[in-house]
Amino acid sequence: MTNSHEYRPLRIALLGAGSVGSQVARLLIEHKSELAARVGAELELVGIAVRDINSPRNAGVPRELLTLDAESLILGADIVIEVMGGIEPARTYILQALNSGSDVITANKALLATHGTELFDTAEQVGAQLYFEAAVAGAIPIIRPLRESLAGDKVNRIMGIVNGTTNFILDRMDSTGATFEDALAEATELGYAEADPTADIEAYDAAQKAAILASLAFHTEVPLESVYREGITKITAEQMAAAKRDGYVIKLLAICERVAADSAGLEGVSVRVHPALISREHPLGAVRGAFNAVFVEAEAAGSLMFYGAGAGGVQTASAVLGDLVSAAKRHVAGGPGLADSVHANLPVLPIDRVQTRYQITLEVTDQPGILAKIANVFSDHNVSIETVEQSVRVLAGIASKTATLEVGTHAATDASLSAVVKSLAANDAVESITSVIRVEGI
Repeated sequence: MTNSHEYRPLRIALLGAGSVGSQVARLLIEHKSELAARVGAELELVGIAVRDINSPRNAGVPRELLTLDAESLILGADIVIEVMGGIEPARTYILQALNSGSDVITANKALLATHGTELFDTAEQVGAQLYFEAAVAGAIPIIRPLRESLAGDKVNRIMGIVNGTTNFILDRMDSTGATFEDALAEATELGYAEADPTADIEAYDAAQKAAILASLAFHTEVPLESVYREGITKITAEQMAAAKRDGYVIKLLAICERVAADSAGLEGVSVRVHPALISREHPLGAVRGAFNAVFVEAEAAGSLMFYGAGAGGVQTASAVLGDLVSAAKRHVAGGPGLADSVHANLPVLPIDRVQTRYQITLEVTDQPGILAKIANVFSDHNVSIETVEQSVRVLAGIASKTATLEVGTHAATDASLSAVVKSLAANDAVESITSVIRVEGI
């Protein structure tokens, strides 16, 4: 490799100086000599574009580097780091950087999930490189393994906890018996949840990350609107207690998987995010607090687990700097950027095609023959029952006129299982359906 004294300094432009940007700036400055030794060239932070120079920000961000002129900063840079977030002006700035020949590093999951194809196509056309390790799961190195290490393997399934806020909430509900509302309030007080937590608790954030992971794993463009999404706001303390009793825990899971061919020969991929029961013995079942984890099942490599902090300024900055070192080494070595393979063109199928299991809790009339009536509903839709638990509440020594049935199914298509739930709701033997949740990881 050319040594750092022989190659010219590489000019680094930073867009954004929030919690992540300020840490990137600090680490770049503090570790300047060490990074130069690793790369073979000095990394010179030439400016930081911000919206307001006078806004309060973390110590360690040199005021003399702040500028409102993002465009001039971009045009004078070799590598541009975008950590400002949002769609615009981030999209415009990244396209400008790529078209000027700069490599780009971004942590912007929302932008990649909605405009990733445009950005990658632009990078390929001009021979630049777009890096985005920090866009999914913070400090966890998952993008590079999918992009490079597993590029020659066949990934069959990814199942991940990719949102720390929701994992913290669900973990508190599981460990303390708290309601959703109380756990959310605690997450907000501790800074895990935003003042408006909608993106997290309604699973928009996790859906964006799932679209990115699936696109890489299956070499297929996955539009964000094709990702099935279901948040955690309807999860109750009662569901949590029942899950614990049965040896499960409820997690918000992002699941990307190959779907086998149907009778018409149509195979493809499915991408979905929803709460699910998972065994406490599964590696994902043990992920506590605000941590993230991604479980990958590949044909040759087998099962792989990636675990760590999924958010935080310094943790995300670590992933950004990892990309920066890769980008800088490419500049020193020379040669065009390498395009991602997204040409498998597998169709993204609806959740109806997925094979899964349900656990359904019902309040039914307590009378002879009720189990047979319920079983017939499942049979009518070709769904096999795996387990049934029946209980009758007794208050003041008097048995209730209704019984609680907890029914676990064998694997069936989500379409068939949804049809079962719809038929149960219309059945006169069923007083109410109190819980429907998928079971994963079996």
